[in-house]
Amino acid sequence: VQLVESGGGAVQPGGSLRLSCAASGFTFSSVAMIWFRQAPGKELEWVSTVSSSGGNTYYANSVKGRFTISRDNAKNTLFLQLNSLKSEDTAMYYCARGDRGASSRGQGTQVTVS
Repeated sequence: VQLVESGGGAVQPGGSLRLSCAASGFTFSSVAMIWFRQAPGKELEWVSTVSSSGGNTYYANSVKGRFTISRDNAKNTLFLQLNSLKSEDTAMYYCARGDRGASSRGQGTQVTVS
């Protein structure tokens, strides 16, 4: 099982980024997927979940209306569109399998808003 996040970077407040998570080693289309984030000195925080089909999505209140989770099951890829970014969105962002939780997360991609 491998999850590889990418797409992070440095952006000004109000900017946008699109994160990707390339999945391999399991049947991606059968598993719900999750995005987490961890800011410096803070605990891991759940951000968003998408069902295996992509038809159902869930968001933390802190990102609702600004972030959009999606997936391309044909390409085994998970996405997180980040819009209207705020300084408090600065964190390492991780993707993980819904059936295994945070312990399955990848190495992460850094998002810095300043």
